[in-house]
Amino acid sequence: MKKILLPLIILIACDQQSSSEKLPYLGNTIFEENDTIYHTIQNFQLVDQDSSIVTNETFAGQVYVADFFFTSCPTICPKMKAQMLRVYNKFKDNPEVAILSHTIDPTYDTVALLKDYSERLGVSSDKWKFVTGDQDYIYDLAEKSYMSIADEDEDAPGGYIHSGAFLLVDKERRIRGVYDGTVPEQVDVMMNDIERLLKEYSNEK
Repeated sequence: MKKILLPLIILIACDQQSSSEKLPYLGNTIFEENDTIYHTIQNFQLVDQDSSIVTNETFAGQVYVADFFFTSCPTICPKMKAQMLRVYNKFKDNPEVAILSHTIDPTYDTVALLKDYSERLGVSSDKWKFVTGDQDYIYDLAEKSYMSIADEDEDAPGGYIHSGAFLLVDKERRIRGVYDGTVPEQVDVMMNDIERLLKEYSNEK
């Protein structure tokens, strides 16, 4: 059985892509004789701001936007938060869309603090989950599943480095888009791509 392994691909969404095209599948893809195996998000188990267990099954039947942040971040996180709030407000009444934000500073970002943080944002935990867990586990999830960056760095502002990317994940746990969550125009593209992705599923029915 012949296998072809494509290299890891990180793409920032481009608004020049035709709206009639299907969104790409990002990450390592293996082509076998009669099958194509796409990169998928690994099984995970984390805890959200309501102390509820969050797994892949939490997002069954949904597409979701994932990111990595920490509440005391003094640099890009406030910009990311403002942009993710735009996404939340646009899709808050659509049950097929969710948001998953992972803290990379679980020692400081306790469940209680994440609860307070989400309440101050005025968002529903049914729609936007802020999750915590073991730090190394979250870093591994960021790197291997979401192709993102999260790490401690004593020289970085706030003591951590992380990507400002928003990642669009489809209902089969495949990454379909990566966007700069600090740039409003990129987030505009992502929101359009969410609608395109939902249309893909609608057309398959």
